[in-house]
Amino acid sequence: MRLLLTSGGVTNTSIRGMLVEMLGKPIEACKALFIPTAQWAHPMCSPQTVWMTLAGPGRQGLLELGWKSVGVLELTALPSIAESRWLPWVLEADVLLVDGGEATYLAHWMRQSGLADLLPSLPDTVWVGMSAGSMVMTPRIGAQFSDWNPSGGDEALGVVEFSIFPHLDYPGWSANTSESARQWARDIGGPAYAIDDQTAISVVDGSVEIISEGRWQQFNSESGQKR
Repeated sequence: MRLLLTSGGVTNTSIRGMLVEMLGKPIEACKALFIPTAQWAHPMCSPQTVWMTLAGPGRQGLLELGWKSVGVLELTALPSIAESRWLPWVLEADVLLVDGGEATYLAHWMRQSGLADLLPSLPDTVWVGMSAGSMVMTPRIGAQFSDWNPSGGDEALGVVEFSIFPHLDYPGWSANTSESARQWARDIGGPAYAIDDQTAISVVDGSVEIISEGRWQQFNSESGQKR
């Protein structure tokens, strides 16, 4: 699977260009599935925010890009229906658009639904994560981002080897300052990036690339850069 891990979605021409490159064809020729599951466990989300994501102005930098078709894949529903019903939907999709919210809750339902086990068999599918939809692919999200943790941990899926601090220096969000990111990185310990909403990280065949028209920082790496 090809990963485009964003903080705020496809917010500029650089990120959009990388998305088209990863898809290998125009957006207008691609079928998308949207996964809103992470919203249900986040204290800032509600049925209204899910609706606004799907139907509201702007639609969160994921849905309004001009896809050939867009469907909704709700992971909490999948364990109650036959795999033979939902698996073809995933296999036919060119891209999975994965919304923000609570990353450990999303990881739980990816495992429960069987989607997590399916990912290695989808080499040509593009995963576009936004916020928690990106963090879910990391080893850990950090205690400060964990609002749903019945096990007491902050572990995610570990598909990539680095962690992500999203919404860096987002206006009015005091918990997302550069200093907060530095403290978070010290607690995480492993390789990590802090990215703003104009930045994305692509991962293709193990190769990691930063795409940015904004600000980002890399932590816990001797070759780390700051922008």
